[in-house]
Amino acid sequence: MGKLATIDAGQEQHLQALEYANRVRLARARMKRRIAAGELSAAEVILSSPWQAHSMSISDLLMSQKRWGRARCRRLLVSLGVPENKQVGTLTERQRLALAAVLTAKNAPAGSETAVQPTDATRIPPSPARGSLATREHALTAA
Repeated sequence: MGKLATIDAGQEQHLQALEYANRVRLARARMKRRIAAGELSAAEVILSSPWQAHSMSISDLLMSQKRWGRARCRRLLVSLGVPENKQVGTLTERQRLALAAVLTAKNAPAGSETAVQPTDATRIPPSPARGSLATREHALTAA
């Protein structure tokens, strides 16, 4: 009798997992259609990280945009140092902001200000190890 109860509990858990996976799949498909239609931007999804995109790979999200294939997606992610298979929910705040800034600049009209100048919030400051020569010289003379 105990064995039968364990099997039923296992099957119930399995069915719940299938239902959840189906909900996620349908929600992602809806989100990808909205992105392709231009109703929702990939940058918005990256910044907000909704539950259905949390475990989605960043390359799948980017390729749901019109005119974005594997090569264009790979080029962008390599330039930012983000792996293709990285999940949207595991992006750091810095990666999120940089990716959203680049996507916003790429999608902005040619003559707009946002395409030319990133905001201070999206600029990535240089790491101390890669500072300018003057900064390193100043640090050496100060020590």
